[in-house]
Amino acid sequence: MKKYHLKNLDCASCAAKIERGVSQLDEVKFVSVNFATSTMTLDSADDGKALAELKSIEPDVQIIADKHSAGPQSDWLENKQELLRIFLTIFLLSAGLYFEDLLHGTPFHIGEYLVYGIAYLISGYKVIWTAAKNIVKGRVFEEQFLMAIATLGAIAIDEMPEAVAVMLFYIVGEFFQDFAVNRSRKSVQSLLALKPEFANLKLNGELKQVDPETVSVGQVIVVKAGEKIPLDGEIIDGNSFVDTSALTGESVPTSVKPNDTVLSGMINKSGVLTIKVTKPYKESSIARILELVENAASKKAETEKFITTFARYYTPFVVFGALALALIPPLIITGATFETWIYRALVVLVISCPCALVISIPLGYFGGIGGAAKKGVLVKGSNYLDALTQVKTVVFDKTGTLTKGEFKVSKIVTENNFSESQILHYAALVESQSNHPIAVAIVDNYKESLDIAQVENVEEIAGHGLIATISGKRIIAGNDRLLHRETIKHPICKIEGTVVHLAVDKTYAGYIVISDSLKEDAQTAIEKLQAKNIKTIMLTGDNQSAAESIAKKLKMHQYFYELLPEGKLAHLERIISETKPGKVAFVGDGINDAPVLARADIGIAMGALGSDAAVETADVVLMTDNPSKVVTAVDVALKTRKIVWQNIIFALAVKALFIILGVVGIASMWEAVFGDMGVALAAIFNAMRVKN
Repeated sequence: MKKYHLKNLDCASCAAKIERGVSQLDEVKFVSVNFATSTMTLDSADDGKALAELKSIEPDVQIIADKHSAGPQSDWLENKQELLRIFLTIFLLSAGLYFEDLLHGTPFHIGEYLVYGIAYLISGYKVIWTAAKNIVKGRVFEEQFLMAIATLGAIAIDEMPEAVAVMLFYIVGEFFQDFAVNRSRKSVQSLLALKPEFANLKLNGELKQVDPETVSVGQVIVVKAGEKIPLDGEIIDGNSFVDTSALTGESVPTSVKPNDTVLSGMINKSGVLTIKVTKPYKESSIARILELVENAASKKAETEKFITTFARYYTPFVVFGALALALIPPLIITGATFETWIYRALVVLVISCPCALVISIPLGYFGGIGGAAKKGVLVKGSNYLDALTQVKTVVFDKTGTLTKGEFKVSKIVTENNFSESQILHYAALVESQSNHPIAVAIVDNYKESLDIAQVENVEEIAGHGLIATISGKRIIAGNDRLLHRETIKHPICKIEGTVVHLAVDKTYAGYIVISDSLKEDAQTAIEKLQAKNIKTIMLTGDNQSAAESIAKKLKMHQYFYELLPEGKLAHLERIISETKPGKVAFVGDGINDAPVLARADIGIAMGALGSDAAVETADVVLMTDNPSKVVTAVDVALKTRKIVWQNIIFALAVKALFIILGVVGIASMWEAVFGDMGVALAAIFNAMRVKN
């Protein structure tokens, strides 16, 4: 998969044509042209053939390997040339209108044709030339063709000032349209500017500025106050506050100290940090974020696909409709003239350009993706933004998602003459063989040193617990299901909280209660989702009492407990079938819940910046551990969808109104082109609101 920057890709329909044309090659496995970022993502057995096809479709588009090679100087020169064309056309049109009587009085009106003809060629030569090239290639029904036919038709019926004015308004509209699109692109580029430019590599006691991509895992870097942290790593020296807003959307700086993990893209606000690199640049947090944001628009929403297809059929329909409008009324209406109805047909042609829809809708979705990223929510495609608007049920994992996952031993209950110290000793030895948060909590609670060498024959039973031999004794540490599985008699099954039962040589020894606490915003998140009429369900591998306690505090609609991974998957399948036609989102930590994340309509990875499984499996990645970010994701999706449909309805309504006015002879070509470009610009600027 390679990415190419496409310079001079200045219309969304061009991007759609390139994507459609290149995708038809046998060698091409995947192609996506992203108009919002002027990039093409290509997976092809023969890139050369694909790029040659691109050039044949759009000869003016330049293919650039390094997106930063096209500097601001060339853009500024192009803007100056465009502005010069606009001002020259305005000057000549104004002069023609001011001296209209004088020019009209010249032999054969030569003065009039000369002034308006030059103005028309200055403003419209690019449009006419592009239309001609497209016709030669068999692509007739393009917006340039509509403008060329409309203006040449106006000249043919001796309406030269209007022909020039239409072309002038068109190029002015295109200029502002490009300006608006570039502003939107720059908002994305400002996100891409988060990429660290250098790393201070520590070698032999000296610092050397190097490209972050050249730094290896295990090497040591130094980050001074005010600098971006270039790579993921662990602090080995120094204390500071770091700004994590680029990654999480949270503005409050976070305190860091030795042994803490820091991520690339964070900004060191105060002290000097010495960091041991734990991941290469390509796997660092900021690199993955930038890749996700850049690639997100390749997964198009159904609305985008529909509008692109709609424009392909809409334009020829308009052309033939305008032709019928020009020819039929003069033949069947008494007193009607061809000149009048041709003019009205030309007005219809001008107003009918679909550019407002074709450009503003992809920009709207891309703005939504960029806006969500700024709030710490990574959405992998505009199709997932659309899907989030249809969510009717959100299913949550419990531990680490709704609760902090910070387990502590809160109670030890003994049976059969075992002491608390014996139970804790055996449990700590067995659980030392596991890295599960509950196991870590038990080991941390045991203050004495552990002789791990005496632990033998460790067997981990998924969803149940551990069995091991310690000094010749068979120790069982796990949940109630493990006791039943091993046929160990015990006085009580249902105990509130997270419980680890202990048995020594088939004799029940007692249990340890592990407590976990809710995240601060979990209650608010559930309340806000339920206020949107979204059903909330919790799935957990924990026991009934622990699950019931959390579910009641949060007022969840439903909860299911003691679930193995396959049990969670089975429950999710049932929930999906019951929720149709609505969508089901699953929120989990992205590692042990990977199968469920993959199966859900929308998989949302919670606080999973450090988890490769989450980034790969989930459709939406939340940059913090806050459940409230799920609400943020839904809100951004709803806002995006609202603005996209505002643009669709507004553009179609205004165009329909102007078409009616054109047909009945009220609207002129001046008004039509002003209306067309006005709609396009209004829709584009409206789309740009999403990113905020």
